[in-house]
Amino acid sequence: MTTYLIREMPPSERPRERLQRHGAGALSDAELIAILLRTGVKGQSAVQLAQELLKRHSLGELVSVPLEALAKTKGIGRTKAIQLKAGFELAARLNRPRERTPVSTPAEAVSVVRDEMRTLDREEFRVLLLNTKNGLIRAAPVSRGSLNASIVEPREVFKDAIAASAASMILVHNHPSGDPTPSSEDIAITKRLVKAGELLNIAVLDHIILGQRTTGREQDYTSLKELGLM
Repeated sequence: MTTYLIREMPPSERPRERLQRHGAGALSDAELIAILLRTGVKGQSAVQLAQELLKRHSLGELVSVPLEALAKTKGIGRTKAIQLKAGFELAARLNRPRERTPVSTPAEAVSVVRDEMRTLDREEFRVLLLNTKNGLIRAAPVSRGSLNASIVEPREVFKDAIAASAASMILVHNHPSGDPTPSSEDIAITKRLVKAGELLNIAVLDHIILGQRTTGREQDYTSLKELGLM
């Protein structure tokens, strides 16, 4: 199969020209990543490099790949890895709630993490750290697990809360299956973390499980607090 570099493409098919003509929304994930990469390598265009990256990682995973691991990927290197990380961070900041945004309901808590977590193909556990007025300090990652389980240790859950002097927290994790129904393990770990929080004087206000909205389901999440399970 013949390999075409971006400069060899017809101008109407090049990512930058397509963005100028049709807007960013018309470009594929690979084309947008190619613009961040700027250039390809010998034998591969920036678009082809981007396509290779997306074969290795989903878009949601790619955002979380450490800089060093990204830099070691064939054809990327440190400079391109830094360019990608900078672009991803700007996008994350645009979607990140402003500090001290009030989080008083399950729906408000879900809105903080939904965009980042709804497409994950592994379970991830995060905590929303809150001040004394339920203002959001920040969302902190705790662990990333397998297809159907995340490993949660109390010391990891409360580490960032202690450092941030948080008054309370909301636990959040996703179910890649799409079904937000809590498992017996979810209920058990919640009770364990509530007790740990009492000892540390950091209240665990809720545990929210994020799934996906489907036919017949009004919302894409479950609140253990609302279900009376904590």
